[in-house]
Amino acid sequence: MIKLFHQVSQECSRITTELYSTSFSSSIRLLHKDLRTPVFNIYGFVRFADEIVDSFHDFDKETLLSEFKAATYQAIEQKISLNPILHSFQLTVNEFKIDHQLIDAFLHSMEMDLGKKQYDKLGYEEYIYGSAEVVGLMCLYVFCNGNRSSYEQLKPYACSLGSAFQKVNFLRDLKADFEGLDRMYFPGFDFSNFTQADKLKIEEDIQKDFDHAHEGILQLPLKARFGVYVAYKYYLSLFKKIKKQKKKKILDTRVRIPDHGKMFILAKAGIRSQLNLL
Repeated sequence: MIKLFHQVSQECSRITTELYSTSFSSSIRLLHKDLRTPVFNIYGFVRFADEIVDSFHDFDKETLLSEFKAATYQAIEQKISLNPILHSFQLTVNEFKIDHQLIDAFLHSMEMDLGKKQYDKLGYEEYIYGSAEVVGLMCLYVFCNGNRSSYEQLKPYACSLGSAFQKVNFLRDLKADFEGLDRMYFPGFDFSNFTQADKLKIEEDIQKDFDHAHEGILQLPLKARFGVYVAYKYYLSLFKKIKKQKKKKILDTRVRIPDHGKMFILAKAGIRSQLNLL
């Protein structure tokens, strides 16, 4: 019956991903079937931790995150948890032997969110690594399936992709982060005096991440390449839309890609895949 418990737990992670992020869940479904469940398991874990720091305003976030952290390590060590999200996550961590330092870095970035409101350059880079880059690296463990040489080769590109995704999120959530959570992630910038020049400087940095990440996507194992490419194209489309907006617009409105736009991205990516252009 333990197989049924595994199945129920992993279904919880899948449902969590689908309800919280239609774009990521759609991209995960485009991975090879062997990769989907482990990646859903990773995303479910990441989503729950992030939810603690971003949404549970009427509760003791520090205590909740501390308990979640302790329960995470206990689940990994004991190879079981009655929390289905943590149980499914430990299945993936233990199966693919994901480096625990990546988990440490991720949970540390969540702790940073509880205290820090402004970041200097070092703190910003530390936060980007822990909150986004290591998530990509956890997924890379799954994609490479034990091939350490391939993992090390692709690692810098995975970091760039995670960094690009997170910085796009920061840029499109400037107003919500500042007004709702009193946060400003970009170092050296003032939300109350944010200029078009500031926006252009940030965009130049993000473009470098996207360009570098694209090189790595083309080297991914075939089982992972198409799904990751679609996620990349979705975020690149978001980024291009943000670049076209004046700074006042992004300070007032969260940029989105409509459903028909997502379908166009998927169709175009599918054609490139069929023509062996990925």
